Amino acid sequence: MKKQLTTAVMAASLSALALVGCSSTTSTGAVGVDRQQLLLVSSEQVLQLSAQSYNKSIQEARQRGVLDTNKAQVNRLKNISNRLIGQVGVYRPDAARWQWEVHTIKSDQLNAFVMPGGKIMFYTGIIERLNLTDDEIAAIMGHEMSHALREHSRERLSREYATQTGIGIAASVFGFSEGQAELASLAGDFGLSRPHSRTQESEADRIGLELMARAGYNPQAAITLWQKMQRASQGEPPQFLSTHPSSTNRIAELQTLMPKVMPLYQKSRR
Repeated sequence: MKKQLTTAVMAASLSALALVGCSSTTSTGAVGVDRQQLLLVSSEQVLQLSAQSYNKSIQEARQRGVLDTNKAQVNRLKNISNRLIGQVGVYRPDAARWQWEVHTIKSDQLNAFVMPGGKIMFYTGIIERLNLTDDEIAAIMGHEMSHALREHSRERLSREYATQTGIGIAASVFGFSEGQAELASLAGDFGLSRPHSRTQESEADRIGLELMARAGYNPQAAITLWQKMQRASQGEPPQFLSTHPSSTNRIAELQTLMPKVMPLYQKSRR
């Protein structure tokens, strides 16, 4: 009986928290991303944690002499990012005021990411090994920026925190005073470093496609990018694509979105 009561209380607590914490971080845009998200952790907490992680990466890369080694390449990325950032207001106006940064790490890895708050990092291997065009870089960058716009790290951390804390989450939601250390631990393991879910990855594909189209980059390049990625990885997805749908499914979905985004691209070119 006690066990059943505990289970019932836990279920009720989590259900109530789900109702309180569910919202959407972005507008729907042209591609229709309107899923409700469980957001129990504040944006400020996630930004603080992610800033610490990002700054640590920057410091370590600088010490190893691999940070921003090719200025022309960094400038190329900054130019692309500026055009994409100019379109983020379609999904959330506040993102235009984020402190966006762009850096590179000299490495053969096929990897790139955008941390919460707009901290962009590209590994040089993904640009050089795949011989990426500006449009293909925009496809990657738009995808990763979309994770930040949708606050997927915050959502993932909220879900993990809710799962691990159970009944005690109700007290922690209001300030996290008792759970701050636990939250920081979860952030390092689940919220910031682990791959995104397939649902989140699909959303990032869709939003990123619209961002690049509005910024004047050909959405068709998203398809050629994933084809290159598939060949380069020899069947094994690169780190930042590890939970994506299969390349075949992704390309099929991107193709279904072309009628919605190609007019945006053509309008931007005019």
